[in-house]
Amino acid sequence: MTIEPAYDERGLVPVVVQDVNTRDVLMLGYANQASLETTAATGRMTFWSRSRGVLWEKGETSGNTMRVVDMSLDCDADTLLVRVEPAGPACHTGATTCFDAVDAPPRDGGATDGFSSLWATITSRAAERPPGSYTTTLLEGGVDACSRKVTEEATEVLMAAKDHEAGNGSTDRIVEESADLVYHLLVLLAERGVDLGDVEAELDRRAG
Repeated sequence: MTIEPAYDERGLVPVVVQDVNTRDVLMLGYANQASLETTAATGRMTFWSRSRGVLWEKGETSGNTMRVVDMSLDCDADTLLVRVEPAGPACHTGATTCFDAVDAPPRDGGATDGFSSLWATITSRAAERPPGSYTTTLLEGGVDACSRKVTEEATEVLMAAKDHEAGNGSTDRIVEESADLVYHLLVLLAERGVDLGDVEAELDRRAG
């Protein structure tokens, strides 16, 4: 570890995390010597939790880990910039970045942050196949398993819509089943190697 920050009186240094590909600033965390040593050993970003007083690897619960590409210090050596390849959204809210503007318009390409974050997570699972992941299980089942779930979820959307038409409850179930359908459809696209951007381009072509 060649990074030698100027730690504050608590032994901490602020860490600005940036997506190496999009250059989006993803989040701000804090590190101490132990967390930086762990990061160097694993290649995944590990912070120091000021509230819990423990080391924590980003994504240790959610699976949205961050592979460290490089680190650099600012001119005063009291702030660390870490460029990463994120395996999913950085923010606990599910947003791509913790610094998304309120009421921001959709990003270029037309996808909302929710779709972009979900797609990023699914494509990461497709590339890394982490054990214990439901997405990994679907992908390992191939096109048959993925397609079967799309069919099942589409049927659930239809049933929810018909129930609502009959006066049974609010639209909440339609929303929930639609979210399940979208997720499983994106998994099928990933399994077949179809990029979400190609689907968006086709929609744009039809709209034009």
